Amino acid sequence: MLDIKFIRENLDLVKMGAKKKNMEVDLDRLVELDDKRKGLIAEMEEKKAEQNRVSAEVAQTTDAAARNELIAGVKTLKEDIQKDEASLKEIMTEWQTLMLQVPNIPDMSVPDGKSDEDNVEHKTWGEKTAFEFEPKDHVDIMTKLGMVDFERGAKVHGFRGYYLMGDGARLSWAIWNYALDFFTKRGFDPMLVPAIVRQSNLYGTGHLPNEAEDVYHTQDNDYLIGTSEVSTMGYRSDEVLDKKELPSKWLSFSPCFRREAGSHGKDTKGLIRVHEFFKLEQVILCEASHEESVTWHEWLNKNTEEFIESLGIPYRTVLNCGGDLGQGQVKKYDVELWVPLEKKYREISSASYFHDFQTRRFNIRYRDEDGKVKYAHSLNCTAIPTPRVLVSLVENFQQADGSVRIPEVLQQYIGKDTIAAPTRSKEAHDTIQ
Repeated sequence: MLDIKFIRENLDLVKMGAKKKNMEVDLDRLVELDDKRKGLIAEMEEKKAEQNRVSAEVAQTTDAAARNELIAGVKTLKEDIQKDEASLKEIMTEWQTLMLQVPNIPDMSVPDGKSDEDNVEHKTWGEKTAFEFEPKDHVDIMTKLGMVDFERGAKVHGFRGYYLMGDGARLSWAIWNYALDFFTKRGFDPMLVPAIVRQSNLYGTGHLPNEAEDVYHTQDNDYLIGTSEVSTMGYRSDEVLDKKELPSKWLSFSPCFRREAGSHGKDTKGLIRVHEFFKLEQVILCEASHEESVTWHEWLNKNTEEFIESLGIPYRTVLNCGGDLGQGQVKKYDVELWVPLEKKYREISSASYFHDFQTRRFNIRYRDEDGKVKYAHSLNCTAIPTPRVLVSLVENFQQADGSVRIPEVLQQYIGKDTIAAPTRSKEAHDTIQ
């Protein structure tokens, strides 16, 4: 959330930011309402002061007629104040609704554009995988290796349902455990966070109201998170931190849920777009400095890039255009992995910074060396999501015999270097054992 004082003093800049993000919000109406809000509050304060003055005079007046006249005046003032309070409540409802719609201002380096098709390639790494045999897609590979069962997943869950099983499950655990070691060595504190949160937390991160159609919620009006960023940001809500606690760096893990509203015709096969998944998220709170935010943003994104490089999967990083930024994001990078059978890159991670947009909503502050209280800055970046990463991993590391070579860094976590279809004899032996 932007400060209303900042909005009023930089109205043209805020309008330009909204236009760059292709977001519509009536900022002139917001300023008009703010004028009414401030004017009405000033009137009410004057009337309350007058009410207090007259009430004190009543207590000191002995003449009955004069006393009754003063009491009548107090009653009239009280009725006027009640009317003003009702008007203020109506104004505040519309004012707050518009305030929640005002987007953050994109950084000057963010390119213009309407959608992800207008994102600008920032970096590429690795050679696109070439095969000396006819490669298969991840659905075919993983099904034949007993790593996934989509048929029973659909039977139990419905559309986009899946079971990861056998080496599919083991490979996921290997990735989680490796990611835990990789990112905690970089100073992150690991945290398992709630997957069910109060609605206010999604307003805090800016996922509501704009993404309401893509969020699951319960009969108690609680919500299922689509990213552990939501729960992690809520962790220090309504608190004042000591500056010595900054930067606070968390590696948060949780199940995640997304309805994938509006994408029913997209990626209907496989593990690219599913309703439930798991994700490790990097989240940082830092001091209120643009330079600090920029530095940590680059660092967060580099962490994920180097994690992908250690797996050996070709990728590219894109700088998101204005139209592909969320409401609160100042700047965002997406890391996209190469998917050989689609002959395209697919998003695996997003790194964003927000300045104090989220922390104002969560009321997360810190006290600096001079004792001044400021809103912290927030950043987040996907460490790794599963099962989506399996798509690129198995397709890029497939072998001619249908097996999948396991990246060297994962081998100690899964206990082998290749995933191959189990033989009947081995299955029988394992059953006996």
